[in-house]
Amino acid sequence: MENLETLIENFAFLESWEDKYQYLIELGEQLEPLPDNLKTDAFKVAGCQSEVWLVPSMQDKKFCFRADSDAIMVKGIISILLAVYHQKNITEIKNIEVEKIFDKLGLEEHLSPSRRNGMRSMVDKIRFYAAQFEKTME
Repeated sequence: MENLETLIENFAFLESWEDKYQYLIELGEQLEPLPDNLKTDAFKVAGCQSEVWLVPSMQDKKFCFRADSDAIMVKGIISILLAVYHQKNITEIKNIEVEKIFDKLGLEEHLSPSRRNGMRSMVDKIRFYAAQFEKTME
């Protein structure tokens, strides 16, 4: 998985939307698939046109996520979200303004409304997991 700084550098190098789109597809192809036993309703992200599963885990009070989709373009979006939220704590997750990151990558304006809504649904699920974990710590 690419880290966020590398993604920002790579997207900045790409001038056309076609090049960015191709890179997004390549990121999706590199995403490690989830095993079928994790593709359950418990991990399914509601609000996405495609099938998307998002599985959280904790390591030293920081979140790690694994995710998968049946759509290659969505898998690219997932790859970016995993880079954004990987190894972040609850407070960091709450404060990340992911739309600004997608804008910086030059993607926000090119995502269709349904993909943008799906991305927001994935972010909502990540924040839900953080809130649930925060409740268990109280």
